[in-house]
Amino acid sequence: MRTPSVKAKPAKSTTTRSAKQPDDLKELIAATTKLWRKSHLTYDQARYVSKEVRKRLDIARVRTRKRVVDRLSRDEEGRLIKQAYKDKSVHGLLIKTLFQSGARVSEFVSLRVQDFYLDEQMLLIEKGKGDKSRYVPILSELAQELRTHLGARRTGYLFETNRDAAYSPRRVQQIVKAVAERAKITKRVYPHLLRHTVATTLLERGMPIDQIQKFLGHSKLETTQIYAESTTEMIKDSYQRALTK
Repeated sequence: MRTPSVKAKPAKSTTTRSAKQPDDLKELIAATTKLWRKSHLTYDQARYVSKEVRKRLDIARVRTRKRVVDRLSRDEEGRLIKQAYKDKSVHGLLIKTLFQSGARVSEFVSLRVQDFYLDEQMLLIEKGKGDKSRYVPILSELAQELRTHLGARRTGYLFETNRDAAYSPRRVQQIVKAVAERAKITKRVYPHLLRHTVATTLLERGMPIDQIQKFLGHSKLETTQIYAESTTEMIKDSYQRALTK
């Protein structure tokens, strides 16, 4: 008796799926929209369908690495501020205030004299992201320096140009970059890096992350959580450096 022939199963393709351009997907999106609308899917049902389709097509989610926030080291931070004060201008106090307040540069340039509270050692950031206001603490030493800087002035911006106008964010970026270059800091230094640095330092020294969230003006705790991830990386690097010397 003849043995029936068995058709071999086609080998599973190992070729990478070709990437489709947005224009190629428009027809597919339109067809999917029509089908889902006809089925009256809820949000959760649509998510479930998408998940099951990916599973059946063996489409794996692309894993992304956790972001690690860059920062200045303690030495770089000290060199930056020290160099800024060497310039014998207001730039030293400007950079120190920007750093210690943790303000976004757009918030910082909008600070006015009346936003500085000497007795309370606070700054009021009124034009925060999302039009939200918040108070941020400053150190006593910085508060006294700001009082001396302002003198008898009671109006205007906390830091002003020689034309009695607010600094632009671009100008502050230029000042920070130029000072960093004179301080021989090789990494790219910009105002937001100072914000990253103070946030990570506060976390490392025990400030609760929910308080850091309020200090930075983050609307979601998840945004602040990235600093905790970065701190773990820095501890690992420091540990390895210490034991491999």
